[in-house]
Amino acid sequence: MTDTTDTQGAAAGRRRHRVREEALADAMRISRRLLVEEGPTAVTVRAVAREMGLTAPGLYRYYAGHRELVQALVSHLYDELATALAAARERQPADRPGLRLREAARELRRWALTHPNEFTLLFAKPVADADTAPGAAAHDPSWRFGGVLLDLMVELWRHGGVRAPAGLDPAWTVQLEEVREHLAGAPVPLEVIYVFVASWARLYGAVAVEVFGHLDFALTDPGPLFEDTVGAILTTLGDPAA
Repeated sequence: MTDTTDTQGAAAGRRRHRVREEALADAMRISRRLLVEEGPTAVTVRAVAREMGLTAPGLYRYYAGHRELVQALVSHLYDELATALAAARERQPADRPGLRLREAARELRRWALTHPNEFTLLFAKPVADADTAPGAAAHDPSWRFGGVLLDLMVELWRHGGVRAPAGLDPAWTVQLEEVREHLAGAPVPLEVIYVFVASWARLYGAVAVEVFGHLDFALTDPGPLFEDTVGAILTTLGDPAA
């Protein structure tokens, strides 16, 4: 009798787990559709619950509130983006970090242009609950994405070609320490991390200015400008083939 009861209990536990996983996946699918079709403010507990056939309190079994729902969506999107960049990276030889970084940068642009509303949620943060500050649920997923690019920059640094400034204002050091905490292996000098951050700013700027249509006044095809920007970044990072 005990064995039967235990088996039934285990089966019931598996069913509950399956139902929960299906509900979470459904909530993410609906949240993303609302984001794409109606914008970030449309992603609410009430709207998602309604489309799932639940009341808002019913959805609270899965998400404690709006912030937790949005954080889950942001985390999901960062994981998708990180996977896409990692796959692009692997299309190039492991001993060519410059080529791998260029390919990952191209994939970032492609993903952003294909998913402009998702890109906006992640990088423009149009709603406060989309933040990735330390302590936020989306903090670690955002670093998984960033790590794909950052790790390649570190590989280039290890080749010895990064053009780092001679010194940094002390005000920079505290800000850059968190970045260093996410790097494995030998400590990277803060001056070099500054170059990494500046390189990311240039890459993000090149993508964002195109996604948000701010080059339309001058260019019908920003692709060559993007490629030139990536080439300049690789030169700064010491890629011998740039």
